[in-house]
Amino acid sequence: MGALSVIALVGRMVALFALLMIVPLGFALASHDPAEQAFLLATAITFVCGAAASAATRRFRRELQPRDGFMLVGLTWVTLPFFGSLPLMLALPDLSFTDAYFEAMSAFTATGATALSGLETLPLSVNVWRCFMMWVGGLGIIVLAVAILPLLGVGGTQLFKAETAGPMKDQKLTPRISDTARVIWSTYFGLSVACLLAYRWAGMSWIDAFLHMCTTVSLGGFSSYDASFGHWNSPRIEATAIVFMVLSGVNLMLYFVALRGRSPAVLWRNPEARAFYVCLLGAIGIISAYLVGSGAYTDPWLALRHTAFHVVSVATTTGFATHDYAQWPAFAAFLMVLLGCFATCAGSTGGGIKMVRMLLLLQQARRELVRTVHPRVVNPIVLGGRMVDDRVMQGVIAFMMMYGAVLVGLTMLMLFTGLEPVTAFTAVLACVNNIGPGLGDVGPAVNYGGLTVAQTWICTVAMLLGRLELLSVLVLFTPQLWRH
Repeated sequence: MGALSVIALVGRMVALFALLMIVPLGFALASHDPAEQAFLLATAITFVCGAAASAATRRFRRELQPRDGFMLVGLTWVTLPFFGSLPLMLALPDLSFTDAYFEAMSAFTATGATALSGLETLPLSVNVWRCFMMWVGGLGIIVLAVAILPLLGVGGTQLFKAETAGPMKDQKLTPRISDTARVIWSTYFGLSVACLLAYRWAGMSWIDAFLHMCTTVSLGGFSSYDASFGHWNSPRIEATAIVFMVLSGVNLMLYFVALRGRSPAVLWRNPEARAFYVCLLGAIGIISAYLVGSGAYTDPWLALRHTAFHVVSVATTTGFATHDYAQWPAFAAFLMVLLGCFATCAGSTGGGIKMVRMLLLLQQARRELVRTVHPRVVNPIVLGGRMVDDRVMQGVIAFMMMYGAVLVGLTMLMLFTGLEPVTAFTAVLACVNNIGPGLGDVGPAVNYGGLTVAQTWICTVAMLLGRLELLSVLVLFTPQLWRH
């Protein structure tokens, strides 16, 4: 019964998802591009499949239980990329199902890894669909579903907890969980409108501004040009991107709190956001000085310009590029990828383990060092003036153990397929942390199109695990979840 009720909800989401295809279809009809029929057919197939699944299981509707929430999250994030890949395969006949599903998963998880090349030659509607999927997936289509679940007749608390990023998921801004989700989406939408207008002011066309707004506020990094932001070579456009990547890298809930309190000071008082800002500034200063000192750049201002853009882009897990930073000295490139593993804040659209977990781990390490010297001392972990419960710390430590195991396991699988070590490790690291480009054969100047079928599926699984923060997926494979 539980599984059927989940299928009923997934069917409704698929049917609603078909309506999103109207956006690229509208562009196709307006521009008379050759993908018009592909989107018409894909929209029809998606809607019919979703409506049929919903109709066949509608009598099994019930309130979500904890197990159902995890099932729904996992099934939705596997199913929607499948239907999202349909327009790509129909519009691009040479594109395999593996690459199309990889592209759709990359969009939904806001990873930004692509298997496509010649992006500027693609039909406009295809680029619109890639970027629009990323905008929808950036915050999480499940959070959107939470906001509308009351209309579907079910509650959304368990679903919100399964999808929301970060270790402290029970904090709510409003009494009702659906209202909280609406607050988050309202903030996201407002940031998107501001970003669109800013890109237009900076010199982009309206179409380019829309496409890159979708992939900036989602911290995804897709572009409609192979050269990414190098296509414009514009300091003003790069500066605009930096501003909105930084804004999107902070917990979106903080903006609501700041507006409600009519003071932006909360953005600095919050320990996670403050650590995020300090980390970015410190990395920009260190890498800029290193590039000048190593002779990679002779002009300090040019070094600062390129460093600032790429540090913010990679650290926020966006993945935009202006040139091939993989050609920089190894220290600089690896430091940026390392930042992408943890720099963004929980509650943002970024990937990685989140800055709050890093802060808690550092506090835990400090506490253990103090215990070594003073075994009987009472030394609680405090973050932002609040004592952190030991259950939260246990969850953080469990997450980090799973994170390390997944990185090692998937990297070993990539090595088993014959991939060279730097590419294997950074591809897994970039996909699990939803960064997008890695180093080696998946660096910013190339893409994932050169991987084999097996390697592409490994990266696809890595993106899914990373987006749902590992535990929400791995818990589905624990026998305890299925015991009544």
